[in-house]
Amino acid sequence: MQTAPSRRILNLINGTLEEPASGQFSELINPATEEVFAHAALSGEQDARRACEAAAAAFPAWASATPAERGRAISRVAEAIEAHGEEFIVLESENTGKPLEWVRSEELPTMLDQIRFFAGAARSLGGLSTGEYVHGHTSMMRREPVGVCAQVTPWNYPMMMAVWKWAPALAAGNTVVLKPSDTTPVTTVHMAQIMSEVLPAGVFNVLCGDRATGRALVAEPIPAMVSVTGSVRAGREVAASAAPALKRVHLELGGKAPVVVFADSGLEASAEGISAAGYLNAGQDCTAATRVLVEAECYEAFLELLVRRAQRTRFGGPDEPGVEYGPLNNLNQLQRVENLVSSTPSHAKVLTGGKRASGRKGYFFEPTIIAGLRQDDELIQTEIFGPVITVQPFSDEESAIAMANDVEFGLGASIWTSNHQRAMRISRALDFGTVWINCHLINPAEMPNAGFKHSGDGTDLSLLGLENYTRLKHVMSAID
Repeated sequence: MQTAPSRRILNLINGTLEEPASGQFSELINPATEEVFAHAALSGEQDARRACEAAAAAFPAWASATPAERGRAISRVAEAIEAHGEEFIVLESENTGKPLEWVRSEELPTMLDQIRFFAGAARSLGGLSTGEYVHGHTSMMRREPVGVCAQVTPWNYPMMMAVWKWAPALAAGNTVVLKPSDTTPVTTVHMAQIMSEVLPAGVFNVLCGDRATGRALVAEPIPAMVSVTGSVRAGREVAASAAPALKRVHLELGGKAPVVVFADSGLEASAEGISAAGYLNAGQDCTAATRVLVEAECYEAFLELLVRRAQRTRFGGPDEPGVEYGPLNNLNQLQRVENLVSSTPSHAKVLTGGKRASGRKGYFFEPTIIAGLRQDDELIQTEIFGPVITVQPFSDEESAIAMANDVEFGLGASIWTSNHQRAMRISRALDFGTVWINCHLINPAEMPNAGFKHSGDGTDLSLLGLENYTRLKHVMSAID
């Protein structure tokens, strides 16, 4: 912890960069090199209060702007971010270790598309028709912004998850105080700086810090809503903290996505698609395709395909050519994955990988395949959040569905088969918010991303995600 670092990532409150009241900063480490590259503000209660007060002061004017005015402002934000696109690519890669080319070709364009979707969605909110539901009275529905929204984002997609939070909230007419992860605040603060040139001061504020900062933000009395993407632990803490004031809570938490593979799926193509979706972002995705269930008659053949594909999978630093994924985000996460894999029970086997990459700096973990696990094993029940794919056989549709649903999570799942009727049957039976068929990890802005069970409550993306940031009011007028 330092008080005078050379490169500092500050809070952005009321349109202005500010140092934390404590004067304290934490180290930011490039996970591809293990080197400190900057220091970020460690904010406390005083900073959280100032940010919330700024958002509250900006709320009346922003809420009263027309949807068209808000939409145009958000569109200008997209244009400004796109104009600075290369800066975001470099900063996101430095802060997360992600391959530069992947951020450039996939993450940035997707993020811009999502911002532009919500710019248009600001003008598309609907409701029940105005009408006379009681004789002599006309009823109408108003959909209004909630108020100040406190938001917390994770470290796996810091740039994109910020957009998933602020874009629908601002489009609906709310103002925001957003706390990025303590390990990955860089692109969120850079985004806020650019947005401050377009949006009125106080509409979007960023508060850097650690878990204590997040607790201080959630505990502030001003926010009417708290939205968190993170672990189940974080979701429970936030829900408990928000409960005394009955704040609205939006939670997108962990996952343990089942990938159900049938013998008629086209095994080579399925193995390729599943591996890509399992190792994307080093498996650091709540819906990563890392829990594979395979029909018994093709289990051995498919397992061999997955192992071969894992052994061909390249990982490395941001500017290394041809790499599919980079390092794990931080040392704690690397150690967690190492500990989980090292605890593989004796009845199971690590077929390839299974360890930290040797001979180089960085928090890299080898692409891993584990077979022979039982349904109640920790590696099946716990979200690993690393480049680790487990593989289990099943005997029939009924057992596949039972095994798929037999976890606490309910975020995403996929089915791989050429039998349409089977796919429809199983998609109905799977207890997950998104079910892909012969694909995985495709999330268009127009469709909702929602979870069941311990994966949380609330919707990201789509018009439904925008509606989450509104409240409904019934207005009735006597007409006789």
